[in-house]
Amino acid sequence: MPPRDILLALLICLAWAGNFLGSALALRELPPLLFTALRLALLVLMLGVFLRRPAPGQWPRLLAIAGCTGVLHFGLSFWALKLAGDLSSPAIVMQSYIPMSVLLAWALLGERFAWRTGTAIAISFGGVLVLGFDPLVLDNPASLFLMLASAFFLALATVMMRGLTGVTRYGMQAWIALVGVGPLLALSLWLEPGAWATLGGISGTAWAGVAYAAIVASVIGHGLYYSLIQRHAVARVMPWLLLTPVFAMALGIAFWGDRPGPKLWIGGAMTLVGILLIALRSQAKARPAPIAEEL
Repeated sequence: MPPRDILLALLICLAWAGNFLGSALALRELPPLLFTALRLALLVLMLGVFLRRPAPGQWPRLLAIAGCTGVLHFGLSFWALKLAGDLSSPAIVMQSYIPMSVLLAWALLGERFAWRTGTAIAISFGGVLVLGFDPLVLDNPASLFLMLASAFFLALATVMMRGLTGVTRYGMQAWIALVGVGPLLALSLWLEPGAWATLGGISGTAWAGVAYAAIVASVIGHGLYYSLIQRHAVARVMPWLLLTPVFAMALGIAFWGDRPGPKLWIGGAMTLVGILLIALRSQAKARPAPIAEEL
């Protein structure tokens, strides 16, 4: 890619990496489901003008994608981030949705992949396994499992998006937000009693985290991402986007007190190398690598 587009890719990585830190700060004061609902509510307000009826026959697919992403992926990922003792492991484990997407495309769409891609998938999941034995992660194992579940639903939504037509990039984000906000509010009322009573006393930092997640991570980050893939194949852009967990680790070390141990470094490296190999294989075959709405 030309230097200008590489700079845009780095800005996207910074926007998405900063979301881990900004959201973690907000989650000190807000429960995760309420935080997610507030983020989506703000997105509806900003992107509601982009809502359009999908093509005939597309409603079930659109609602399934929006439910998987807006409710399950976002809700579980912020719940995982709330429980985690660090930023590094959630940021890395989230990337496992890419090999999951390849496996789901094979299982649901019949797409085939060569042994090299299969080896890369095994390396990625082996890295998650190694990472899971890091003492920092072992202190909060529920966070790891919740983030893996979140990655699975993002992967499922990614595969379903391949058959969706007639929805623009901002329209998709608007539908995800609109479909997700109601169930998340209901789940928050059920699972997070008393959460709403705390809204009046939360700090500006928490509100800034909500605004950052909606404006910078979603609207700006994904807006820049879609502008890049209009000019370049996804497989050409994705290797640069693997810097997102690297930047998140740097922010975690600098501002969150992360102290990654050897297993986290080794497992993280294995996971990202495996994903990089998947992207390179996709680029070699001129097939787009899977990317969808992330944390």
